[in-house]
Amino acid sequence: MVFNEKSSLITHKRLHSGDRPYGCDVCNKVFILKRNMVNHQRVHSVEHPFCCAVCNKTFTVKSKLTQHKRLHSGEHPYCCDVCNKTFTQKGDMVIHQRIHSGDRPYCCDVCHKSFISKKYMAQHRRIHSGERPFSSVVCNKTFTRKGDMVIHQRIHSGDRPYCCDVCHKSFISNSYMAQHRRIHSGERPFCCVVCNKTFTRKGYMVIHQRIHSG
Repeated sequence: MVFNEKSSLITHKRLHSGDRPYGCDVCNKVFILKRNMVNHQRVHSVEHPFCCAVCNKTFTVKSKLTQHKRLHSGEHPYCCDVCNKTFTQKGDMVIHQRIHSGDRPYCCDVCHKSFISKKYMAQHRRIHSGERPFSSVVCNKTFTRKGDMVIHQRIHSGDRPYCCDVCHKSFISNSYMAQHRRIHSGERPFCCVVCNKTFTRKGYMVIHQRIHSG
């Protein structure tokens, strides 16, 4: 790889060396770039200078606002060159492409199961540790994943941001909406490996397969 500036080369070398010279003075998290540390430090402060003009949600960095705005616009600028699935973030596309390549670079140090992303590995390790770090502010129910907590809290708030474009029924999560839309499309993507019976949901297929396993 060739760089036009020496500073860019120095920064790149840190990816190989693991050198992270910039440390947060609040939580000691370390960073390769100073600007990343500065952006991170806003997590500890009340500073959220970037505001969505549609819903008024605020963000610590402009890039997060840009990503968020795609929820409103429907823009998916990144496309998998294998299956043409599109994404709002480049990082999500890169992780997705590992499904096709079989690359699973992150390995659990307890059971050695491997994963396509560091995030999935971290979530998995909570099975071993029993850690449930995310808690509902209403009922104190705990979760291993932040996303599960966010979806759960919509039960309390009544927020149902995902709407079926056929019948306009709304849902607390995108996955629930996707499951529902199969009623309209007739899609049954989950198939029993024993008898080839098909299902709209993976959970239904798993329950059905117990008939064969006894």
